[in-house]
Amino acid sequence: MPAACPTVTMLGRRVARLLLGLGLAGTACLVQAATPLHIAAALDRPVIAPVLAAFERAHPDIDIRYADLATRAVEHRIHDISRPPDVVISSAMPSQLAAANAGYAARLSGPTIANWPARFKWRDAVFGFTFEPVVFAYRADLLPADMNLDSHGALYRALTDRRPQFCGRVAIYDPAQSAVGYALYQADAGHTARFWQLVSAFGRARAHQLPDTRAMLTGLSEGRFVLAYNLLGAYARRYARTHPEIRIVAPTDYTLMLSRMVFVHRAAPHPDAARRFVTYLLSQQGQRVLTHQTQLAGPPRADPSAGRPSATRPADQPRIMPIALDAGLLAQVDPAQRRRDLAQWQARFAVPGQPRCRSADRVSAHAGPSR
Repeated sequence: MPAACPTVTMLGRRVARLLLGLGLAGTACLVQAATPLHIAAALDRPVIAPVLAAFERAHPDIDIRYADLATRAVEHRIHDISRPPDVVISSAMPSQLAAANAGYAARLSGPTIANWPARFKWRDAVFGFTFEPVVFAYRADLLPADMNLDSHGALYRALTDRRPQFCGRVAIYDPAQSAVGYALYQADAGHTARFWQLVSAFGRARAHQLPDTRAMLTGLSEGRFVLAYNLLGAYARRYARTHPEIRIVAPTDYTLMLSRMVFVHRAAPHPDAARRFVTYLLSQQGQRVLTHQTQLAGPPRADPSAGRPSATRPADQPRIMPIALDAGLLAQVDPAQRRRDLAQWQARFAVPGQPRCRSADRVSAHAGPSR
């Protein structure tokens, strides 16, 4: 019987793959294969990459296999017990909480879990590990200089009073396609009844309903859109760094704050590696990497030693409106309630008798290159 291979290092993984590629399988056996860790995530890998790299440096015996998916695709992976992921990450808070409530999330323990802020965890099974603003984005170069878009009220007035300049050039989430978009609209509606007036204004402006923030940002940079609503702040700010024509606004009347949620799947093929990853993500070390090396930010007081507030967190704390991680989110995943909500959305959005958008009404645009 051959001797067991030594524990792998990060360099060893690369060497083993190279040797296998050269047909030297026996030599590659000198390096033991790392334990794979399958993460199903509705979070762009480049955004979270510094955290993944730091974890692999701290745990060289674990090899992350990261699947970057849409929120609906993540939901399907959760329920597909034939090939469950080890770890699940999503910004669709109601879906994540519902999965945990249905028993798909394993309960964790340990000092890091016990010390995690109570309002950012559910039964020690699912955890909110970020705290991010939901923002507007617009093309300042394609709109009049006196245009005020700094609040929901100002946005409504702009869409209503200057409809021709926005007609056909506004991007919003499609709540039927996007789980996070649906959750954000529910949060808006729960905060103010005036939200439905804004939905009707979007309908009159013939807004485009899209499945994700990435599609909205791409349309902005190409000049197809002049405004996008309810974008995830981390994505928007990261994108705007290389697209200075895009302005980001945390609305001054209220700013929704969303937490991306993570859990270990109850049927995780590699439960020990999964627990180690989630514990690292919630640890002071993991939160420091998150805060200092990404556009994300951890929950308040999650890491007292982090040393600085996140650039994505609004400075005016009284106006922030966190989406609570509580049982109220579960109502949003009830099929009958969802049908009623989407029917109400469609009724408010589909404003009859609106004139078509005319290209002559639009502000001239010089589209930039697509990324």
